[in-house]
Amino acid sequence: MRRRSLLVATGWVATAAIATLIGLGAIRLVGESLTGTPGGVRSEAEIERALASPEPVPTTSTASAAPGTPGPAPSASSGARRGFATDGGTAVAECGAGGVRLVSWAPAQGYRVRDVDRGPDDDVEVTFQGPTREYELKVRCIGSEPVAVADD
Repeated sequence: MRRRSLLVATGWVATAAIATLIGLGAIRLVGESLTGTPGGVRSEAEIERALASPEPVPTTSTASAAPGTPGPAPSASSGARRGFATDGGTAVAECGAGGVRLVSWAPAQGYRVRDVDRGPDDDVEVTFQGPTREYELKVRCIGSEPVAVADD
């Protein structure tokens, strides 16, 4: 009887070891797609450069849309597009015929967007709320360039 229990315990340990090796091999085979960041990790300077560069605007025509289906909204953009960064988050704004408008915004880690006035208007603003601090980014067009301004 003692020999039988020793054989069962040895079989159980061998099975557990084989299952563990197969699991580790599968994880190694899949590799970084489970644990890595696609495209790698970007530095703060790379992110600011990417936010500051203008995004490509699709050049589809409304004439190609089927009757009764709305085509893409016409862009009122005639000025520059620019990115802004605060400790609370980032935003991209552009100047156009109707004034300045926020194109996009994103809170930093640990912050949330509390309020947004996206425009188009004379000025637009976004407020990022954090656990201990609040950041308000206000943008106005000077000429055809979006510029961050102090709150009135």
